[in-house]
Amino acid sequence: MIELYNTLSNKKEIFKPIEDGKVKMYVCGPTVYNYIHIGNARSTIAFDTIRRYFEYRGYEVNYVSNFTDVDDKIIRAARELGITAPEVADRFIKAYYEDTEALHVKKPTHTPRVMENIQDIILFVEELITKDFAYIVDGDVYYRTRKFTGYGKLSGVSVDELEAGASKRLEEAENNKKEDPLDFALWKSAKGEEISWTSPWGEGRPGWHIECSVMATKYLGDTIDIHAGGHDLTFPHHENEIAQSEAKTGKPFAHYWMHNGFVTMDEEKMSKSLGNFVLVNELRKVHDPQVLRYFMATVHYRHPISYTEDTIQEAKTNLYKIQTAYANASYRLNTAVDTLDEDTIHIEQWDQLVNRFKKHMDDDFQAQNGITDVYEMVRMLNRYLKSAEVSKSVLHHAMDQLEDLLEIFGIQLKMTNGNDLLDQEIESLIEERNQARSEKNFSRADEIRNILQEKGIILEDTPQGIRWKRKDRL
Repeated sequence: MIELYNTLSNKKEIFKPIEDGKVKMYVCGPTVYNYIHIGNARSTIAFDTIRRYFEYRGYEVNYVSNFTDVDDKIIRAARELGITAPEVADRFIKAYYEDTEALHVKKPTHTPRVMENIQDIILFVEELITKDFAYIVDGDVYYRTRKFTGYGKLSGVSVDELEAGASKRLEEAENNKKEDPLDFALWKSAKGEEISWTSPWGEGRPGWHIECSVMATKYLGDTIDIHAGGHDLTFPHHENEIAQSEAKTGKPFAHYWMHNGFVTMDEEKMSKSLGNFVLVNELRKVHDPQVLRYFMATVHYRHPISYTEDTIQEAKTNLYKIQTAYANASYRLNTAVDTLDEDTIHIEQWDQLVNRFKKHMDDDFQAQNGITDVYEMVRMLNRYLKSAEVSKSVLHHAMDQLEDLLEIFGIQLKMTNGNDLLDQEIESLIEERNQARSEKNFSRADEIRNILQEKGIILEDTPQGIRWKRKDRL
């Protein structure tokens, strides 16, 4: 039984899906006008981890995350770069996938783009106009905020509080167009030569908030299980999504609302507008993406994360301890016996820790407690590996469980490419070196050692023979 914190009710609730065994989940995606920074990646990783845990617990997750590919920032970037808005979007969607694939983020079930859903957006807005929740002024369409009686139920911001400062935040020209300063744009009339589409109200483009209402309901239905995003989206974006969607359908938009905490630098929220951001594609040049993933996935999703070189190094050290234990277990399989009399005891002890892990993750995805359980599993495994004789049955059980649990955090322990601890090329070179030494072909043995050193591989003599580890993981 999974419990999660629902921003809508401000309390933890038992998760009850609309359809048994299935989760309909929508996560607000990036506005693709630049490379993503680590703060953007935090939201992507947090909800990818939650998705993975749902799947680990047997749920089928229909996971939708959009790309905002029409926006003032994209239009501005297009002018600066001397290319079209669609070309800007295409460039940075490609960059987004490169970054998130490196961070081992699973691709969503659907990744809709605004440009691909313009006609659906127009039909949605038309229905809001028909129901008198929206009105047209000089080619612009605005939503009547006060008409929706539930406005503010997600963020706790009252209409009266909004009214006090609304007129000061708006340009006079826009204020004069609106019936009420609190109203927000559903459709914006075209200005100059910026990208636009033909609508019943003239040439224009969608407002920001309408896109997610349209794409969430199009791909997941009028009511969805979980809507998620960064804490900064609670108001006004998610509040406006509720107003639009529920005005159109007359049904609850989402049963559960989840919001992740910020990444901070020097105790200040990281953002492009503040200029205190670190781009993921730059970080990947100096840090193992698995370390970056581990750094963000093993903190509770609602808590802020402080980004410093010290916290990255701590994540690297902790991940290395897990990888080393797994590699040591893999190595001991070479000399392990099939079974031992005490196997059942060791497996039961291990399973107790796995059940404790599930209990922590079932409680609003307490990743920091879950990873503590993994550390205890690693300590238990290391103690077992010191035994003179070990069982394949116990080692396989422990290794399989570690793989499964670390996969929830987006960490792969069993790798297949040339940069991994279980690299078969390295194992073959070590075997060849051992053979060369036994044949007294010391020149070849030295040559292989040099090759391994160049790859950053350190050889260690153990009671069970020679094993290896990567220098960059020390």
